[in-house]
Amino acid sequence: MRQSQAAVLERYRVLTGEFTTEPYETGWASEARWFVRVLDASTSDTKLVLTTQVSPDGLHWCDAEVPAQVAEGTGMVSWPVHEFGQWLRIRGSVEGADRSAKVLIYLTLKG
Repeated sequence: MRQSQAAVLERYRVLTGEFTTEPYETGWASEARWFVRVLDASTSDTKLVLTTQVSPDGLHWCDAEVPAQVAEGTGMVSWPVHEFGQWLRIRGSVEGADRSAKVLIYLTLKG
């Protein structure tokens, strides 16, 4: 029987500038998928650039071989991650001066 888990890494967090999510240990899983829901944006053209990062120990990070994702305005974006090793997180930025976004960030895993 396969296992699955959903983790909420950010709940109603207001993002500005550059940010990273809390790291999440994923070594038991064979599949992962990010969901980033933008609940509110300071302007209709607020843009988030989101990069998946991987780590062997939860301390030292590098970008995964996954294209950066872009969320514009409100709504939700999602993308899969494969062959990710032990830990995952998102490194991102809210583009534009004085812009912000309130988000929910979920990580779903299957093993």
